[in-house]
Amino acid sequence: MVDNISYSNRETILHHQQYNNNNPPPQSSNTQHHDYNNNNYNSYNYNNNHQLYQQNRLISSNDQEHEDHQSLGLIKEQDRLLPIANVGRIMKQILPPNAKISKEAKETMQECVSEFISFVTGEASDKCHKEKRKTVNGDDICWALGSLGFDDYSEPLKRYLHRHREFEGERVATQSKERQ
Repeated sequence: MVDNISYSNRETILHHQQYNNNNPPPQSSNTQHHDYNNNNYNSYNYNNNHQLYQQNRLISSNDQEHEDHQSLGLIKEQDRLLPIANVGRIMKQILPPNAKISKEAKETMQECVSEFISFVTGEASDKCHKEKRKTVNGDDICWALGSLGFDDYSEPLKRYLHRHREFEGERVATQSKERQ
């Protein structure tokens, strides 16, 4: 599946490079891409791939080598998705001990949470970019959650982040006293 996405993104990016940056891509163009691993064809929406291209361009704008790899669609699956073992472990925490989770369910959840994280961090990254900052911090993530309509998650996360920072401050103070 990642090979399909990588191939699709690579072709989309190369196609987009034929336009100059002021011309938008076609509004609705479904194109077929060949999956060389499975010998079948898949359709992808050009607009979704263009959005991926734009996100990749923003994220890697300061690192030319990284940008070259991403412009060719060479994002490894493990770099794009959360580890499936971690996703499965989190899913099991909410289920009864004897419950089974199919591989397909884990993979679906893996894709969903990875996309969600990318969506939120992309919004936070845009904010940092506008403010001419290079580092995304916890406050930016909380802001992004709120601005994207996830207020029910934003406020508790802000409180947790505040408590975490207090705890870290106390821990550092305790360690420095012990060293003296």
